[in-house]
Amino acid sequence: MFRLARQSTSLFCQRSYSTTIPKVPIALVAELRKKTQVSINKAREALTHSNGDIAGAVKWLERDMETSGASKAAKVASRETKEGLVSVSVLSPGAGLTTAGGVRAAMVELNCETDFVGRNELFAKLAQDIAHTAAYISEAKSNGRVSFAPLSLDELRESPLLSHNEPGASPTGTVSSAIRDAIVKVGENISLARASAIVEDAPVSPSQTTQKALRLGSYLHGALHGLSTGRVGALALVNLHSSRLSQIIGQEKFREDLFNLERSLARQIVGFDTLSIRPSPENEVEEQALHNQPFITLAGEFNGLPVPEALAKWSASNGLASDGIEGGVEVVDFLKWKVGGAA
Repeated sequence: MFRLARQSTSLFCQRSYSTTIPKVPIALVAELRKKTQVSINKAREALTHSNGDIAGAVKWLERDMETSGASKAAKVASRETKEGLVSVSVLSPGAGLTTAGGVRAAMVELNCETDFVGRNELFAKLAQDIAHTAAYISEAKSNGRVSFAPLSLDELRESPLLSHNEPGASPTGTVSSAIRDAIVKVGENISLARASAIVEDAPVSPSQTTQKALRLGSYLHGALHGLSTGRVGALALVNLHSSRLSQIIGQEKFREDLFNLERSLARQIVGFDTLSIRPSPENEVEEQALHNQPFITLAGEFNGLPVPEALAKWSASNGLASDGIEGGVEVVDFLKWKVGGAA
């Protein structure tokens, strides 16, 4: 009887080993992770359920994300998020080869728990896609003034997430579901802190803006992975005005110089503790006003001059202003954010 028991145990062990799930080929695991960026164990689990079929594994992961993602997000929702990234998306920088040109851009701040996740490429891509979505869904204001305005976070969360790198791709979920999925992948709480946008539709015809036009400059400090994200970001709204504007804005050299000026202005705003364009009683020190700062980010002969003087000389040098012709460049609004801060 003892011998029979030993034989039964041996047969049971053989049967147990015979039904063990086959090992998933590492090549399939790598392919699925490249598509979805899930963990190795989760990729193996998905491929096991789909019998090694990649498409089936992706669908299984999507279903799993919906159930496990909501639960995971709820568990970490109370955790503090002080790290993260600021992301900028400029869909239209303003006047181009002709003086007709719309302005459309957005800035968002996406937060996480640790700097480690804040530097993760998956997190950075999510921030960039959310900024791209914010810029796309925003509408022009009807108050007659072009300026940066906050967006409804609830509206943004419920919007389909649009891909920055693949603008023609169909959305696979909302901003909210994308954040939920990212929480599952990185294991940390992720929150959308704020979002602002600026929109000015292009004029009906170039003749409407023969003497003035708007432009946008942007800069991100600490950019990661070649994406439009960083620890500090700025957007600068610039107004060009001159009776010669329509003649010179199509010139390649002027456009190159203008791009460098716009970027330098946005970088200047980031480099200083800039709180206003002109002096304000609320500023604790003079250099918190852009017009009180030396223009140290502008390369060339005007470097170091006070910002207003540098802009005036730049305008004259580039043909916007000359004897008998009034014209110039001025910063009319800006937006500057740093992670976890108001400005």
